[in-house]
Amino acid sequence: MTTFVELGVDQDIVDALSAKGIVDAFPIQEQTIPLGLPGQDIIGQAKTGTGKTFGFGIPVVQRLGLDPAPGVKALIVVPTRELAVQVYEDMDMLTSNRSTSVVAIYGGKAYEGQIDQLKAGAQIVVGTPGRLIDLNNQRLLDLSNATEVVLDEADKMLDLGFLADIEKIFSKVPAVRHTQLFSATMPGPIVALARRFMTNPIHMRASDPDEGLTQANIKHLVYRAHSLDKDEVIARILQAEGRGKTVIFTRTKRAAQKLVDELNDRGFNAGAVHGDMSQEARERSMAGFKAGKKDVLIATDVAARGIDVNDVTHVINHTIPDDEKTYLHRAGRTGRAGKTGIAVTFVDWEDLHKWALINRALEFGQPEPVETYSSSPHLYSDLDIPAGTKGRIAKAPKTETVRVPRTERAADAAEDGAREGGTRRRRRRSNAAKVGTSFAEGAEPAVPEGKGTDSADRADDGAGTHDGAGSEHHDGKPAPARRRRRRRRGTGSGAPTGA
Repeated sequence: MTTFVELGVDQDIVDALSAKGIVDAFPIQEQTIPLGLPGQDIIGQAKTGTGKTFGFGIPVVQRLGLDPAPGVKALIVVPTRELAVQVYEDMDMLTSNRSTSVVAIYGGKAYEGQIDQLKAGAQIVVGTPGRLIDLNNQRLLDLSNATEVVLDEADKMLDLGFLADIEKIFSKVPAVRHTQLFSATMPGPIVALARRFMTNPIHMRASDPDEGLTQANIKHLVYRAHSLDKDEVIARILQAEGRGKTVIFTRTKRAAQKLVDELNDRGFNAGAVHGDMSQEARERSMAGFKAGKKDVLIATDVAARGIDVNDVTHVINHTIPDDEKTYLHRAGRTGRAGKTGIAVTFVDWEDLHKWALINRALEFGQPEPVETYSSSPHLYSDLDIPAGTKGRIAKAPKTETVRVPRTERAADAAEDGAREGGTRRRRRRSNAAKVGTSFAEGAEPAVPEGKGTDSADRADDGAGTHDGAGSEHHDGKPAPARRRRRRRRGTGSGAPTGA
């Protein structure tokens, strides 16, 4: 392994990496950093999780210097909000020992905070195309001095239809610049983009192809599962021996939310990341997953572009992806940083043709997924699930505690020492509670007044001697409406008068 010091990285950046336990460079970093530092344009081909962020980030930070002047000097464009947050965190860490400031610019969050950071002189901007163009059009983001430009996950930007936005962004940055482009695959439009906007780029790829890395580090299990049994199967997989953080992919936002609700109900600690959630909620869920507060994350494909967590042990495809590229991306959430992982894929009966295409493209040699139910013995042996495991984590039974309002406790205490009529009043209060009548509607006890009687007693006592209209308290003030109601109910009840 090669250390970052040997690659010529400045000591303050090496120290920042060491503080996070990062000492040795990954293959893609060994290839890109020595070329990126002097300003060579680079095309880096590597999947997420191979360390490409540091591969382009270290040259960007080091080339800006220890104390760059205020204003945007570097632009890193990413396809999704989650990836923007992830790259921002990595860049912020790399600059922790420098005066350099990093800002993340993406949709779903208020403009004000992002604008304030730009006005404060942030030198590195990490952002998604739409928000970058929006702020540039408002003259709030000046890209005219951004001499360091990075396109990350260019193939995903192509898939999401951002190619025109990328061309517009390139028209805003200086013609003479240092450009780096990273992509897991190199489709024709990306190659054409590189030819147009890069100067004699050197094309590099991580030492092993995606497929080789995936198959070497990850155990792939493919099951033909019934849709009504999937939740039960997943719940049992989540109790496998050695199971750590787990990412579950669904095809739709609705399926993601339904599954997270189901798993939480079964006793698991699950969170979700999908398009129907607010950006703040998505970030909280992702932060909880990274911090280990939640060990299960349910995500849709687009949202998962920012899941860069090294200790994911299992990936589960609740529904089969549409093609081999998406399959590789999903499975690539585990088996990262040289560790091993397990990828489980459920194939519905109507999706067998999709698996046939993926199986052929990736040469898995498993044309027919194994028919699997939550009770299938091979499920337990394949995933090291303890015998007898069921799909629900046992919890201590909940005991319902009824909170008694303080006013009711005081009234009961007072009435315990009152005369016989108090029992009748307590029964009325109980009946009122049953139909949802609050104390404020006529049963709230007043402050006790002499001889052990309260104002409510006095109202009841006078029911047989005063007519309903114009009745008064002993102090001559009109009785509140609620007490008149009490008096009407109490009329003819034979309640004893006060002594």
